[in-house]
Amino acid sequence: MTLDHVDQRRRAEAFASLHEGPAFVIPNPWDAGTARLFTRMGFSALATTSCGLALVLGRPDGANEVTREETLANIGAIASATHLPVSADLESGFGAGPEDVADTIRLAAEAGAVGGSIEDATGDPSRPVAELDEAVRRVEAAVEAARALPFRFTLTARAENFLYGRPDLDDTIARLKAYEAAGADVLYAPGLPDLDAIRAVCAAVGRPVNVLAGSSSGVTVAQLAAAGARRISLGSSLARVAVSAAVAAARELAEHGTFGFSRGVLGYAEANALWTEDDG
Repeated sequence: MTLDHVDQRRRAEAFASLHEGPAFVIPNPWDAGTARLFTRMGFSALATTSCGLALVLGRPDGANEVTREETLANIGAIASATHLPVSADLESGFGAGPEDVADTIRLAAEAGAVGGSIEDATGDPSRPVAELDEAVRRVEAAVEAARALPFRFTLTARAENFLYGRPDLDDTIARLKAYEAAGADVLYAPGLPDLDAIRAVCAAVGRPVNVLAGSSSGVTVAQLAAAGARRISLGSSLARVAVSAAVAAARELAEHGTFGFSRGVLGYAEANALWTEDDG
């Protein structure tokens, strides 16, 4: 799906301006239906989720089992279901070399994204995080491709240490600084352990920082904003909420033969109305 150029430019400028402050929350739909739902909830922008898409497709995330073509189709479906800016989770760029990363940025823009993230994870268990020089070259290629687009594409560079068993805050900050120097617009280190780590990251860099929330019910949007976060994303949290509800219901049926899970759920008419009402 190709957006009208004027509409895509509008979305791109709106998304870029959100990063000027104050902090905003960007939820992660995993399909067109949840994109429409979150749009109606009053959010300012949406972001895709590689894990959410992998769950829908019945595959593990982070193992290079979801193709670029499937990711692009998901971006297009989500972008076409909303008037909001959409940023894309582009994993490590879907290819061995920087030129593949550049192609992915261009294709994501064609699919309707006005922003996207490139991470330094490899999908290879023997070396889960790329060497810094390799990762920087990939970010540089992404930046070059983004700047060549006819609109303002907001590029996020991700340092994945904490998601892959490398809880090294100093190395994470060094990576984010290198990605900032390479031209990334937004910096992101998912899985930071606490507010002190978030404060340290935000204080160390000069670009807006995205913080992953949703893994701890004890942290609030206000606390993350006070720690320096400019953008707060949910990653796969909302998709996992949906899967958790389905697992709990299926277990109850399989193990007890009861239907207690039906208490408190949306009725048929109410659920159906979510997809038939005007988006506004």
